[in-house]
Amino acid sequence: MKRDHSAVLPGDGDTDYARYMRTDALLDLQRPPGQMIHRDELLFQVVHQSAELWLKLAEAELTEAACRIDAGDPAAAEPLITRATLGVRLVTDQLEMFRYLSPADFQAMQPALGNGSGAESPGWRRVQGASRQLGRAFCEHLAARRIELSALAAATPTDPLHRLAEAMVEWDERVSFWRVRHYQVAVRIGGHAPAGTKGSPATMLAKLIEHRFFPELWRARTSTADEPTDDHSAPHLP
Repeated sequence: MKRDHSAVLPGDGDTDYARYMRTDALLDLQRPPGQMIHRDELLFQVVHQSAELWLKLAEAELTEAACRIDAGDPAAAEPLITRATLGVRLVTDQLEMFRYLSPADFQAMQPALGNGSGAESPGWRRVQGASRQLGRAFCEHLAARRIELSALAAATPTDPLHRLAEAMVEWDERVSFWRVRHYQVAVRIGGHAPAGTKGSPATMLAKLIEHRFFPELWRARTSTADEPTDDHSAPHLP
């Protein structure tokens, strides 16, 4: 029996795929060829618009993770943070497309960008807020149960809170990798002077590489590694 592929969902588009994915609107978000001053504007917009979508997903996952922690279910928060982390990894990977954008081509298309800057990304700003919310939820969860970070860092690898803390550290690290790649792109094709040059935007990017959303977790991991112990069995958190 032949399957009926006629559209049944409301909206624009000839198929339900087009209607559900809103492909007409999505593919209309890039400047048409007649408005472009350089053909690589399409590459530039696709990379950045894709990044905004992945950041939107990352924010949603981090926000839900904080809610799960607030509800007393840290085990459910861990995979959500892992998904957010993969989203940032994909944002980082797609910066490889800029290997095919020369400094001269970027200079030629810059008038189309106006005074825009990646620092103005609404997706990134929301991710920053969600990360801080996650950190607060985590700290409040530990405080309510009188759990010290030092004990958390030394807990068994299978402990839900230990796994959650490790997922948060991984999120921090992946964001740092993204910033490193962003800095390299800015120097390679953006025409920015290297870090340390007065007034260079790359200097600000380089400083942000060392930023951490959860510095207390990093300190706890380091201090635990430096402390000698006679007991080789790791504690299991209540």
